[in-house]
Amino acid sequence: MDSPRLKDTLYEVIFGTQTKAGQYFDIALIVTIICSELVLILSTVGSINTRYGEALFILEWVFTLLFTIEYGVRLYCSPKPWAYAKSFYGIVDLIAVLPSYLAFLFPGSHYLLIVRLIRVMRIFRILKLARFLKDSNILLRSLLMAQRKIFVFFSTVAILVTVLGSLMFVVEGPNNGFTSIPISIYWAIVTITTVGYGDIVPQTEIGKALAAFTMLLGYSILAVPTGIITAELSQELRTQRDLIRCTNCSVSGHETDARYCRKCGTELPEHL
Repeated sequence: MDSPRLKDTLYEVIFGTQTKAGQYFDIALIVTIICSELVLILSTVGSINTRYGEALFILEWVFTLLFTIEYGVRLYCSPKPWAYAKSFYGIVDLIAVLPSYLAFLFPGSHYLLIVRLIRVMRIFRILKLARFLKDSNILLRSLLMAQRKIFVFFSTVAILVTVLGSLMFVVEGPNNGFTSIPISIYWAIVTITTVGYGDIVPQTEIGKALAAFTMLLGYSILAVPTGIITAELSQELRTQRDLIRCTNCSVSGHETDARYCRKCGTELPEHL
């Protein structure tokens, strides 16, 4: 088989999902990814690693070599290798193999191989679940539209926790565990997010009053980003509905999963 024909065949199998071979390849890839993640997870269990550590290590490298070869073949058969390498999946595919090699320089970094699980997102493409991808794009666009508001919100929260942490440092001091302003800011973040680890707690009456105020403030703050994102998401959904227009009566505002016009019953044009 000549080189151009080989590239076309490989491209159809590896990147395509229209053929049986392409679907089988992607399903086998997803199964392999899940198996490699199970090997990685099991290797962190002390009792299992003690008995089967060597076998798990070998399996981990077998999977790494398979994914390395696969990445090389993707670059080989892609019409635009550099475009693929810079794409989201191209970067994820590269990150899926790098930690194993980086482990030679930075021991323990191979546990970052857990990012391979992101590659399972290809199942949406395999199973023709394009609508799910569209829904995720709507959420992403909503977050992007709200990014300035979210930035302002987090900037305000950062100022608040710095002020509250500094006040708690002054009130409680090193004797009660607030040994520095950074430690006190850590306490403020944990408290204002209502996590409450309890590793550092105020001992004085004024400190407890300040802690109570911080907790109440935290409950109020939690609602803000939810409202921002919800508002942008509602706006994005309205925009999507307005794009679905009946070809017969020109009525818009249909739900994204609607198949027929809500006014005249005419079948709507295909939309994802």
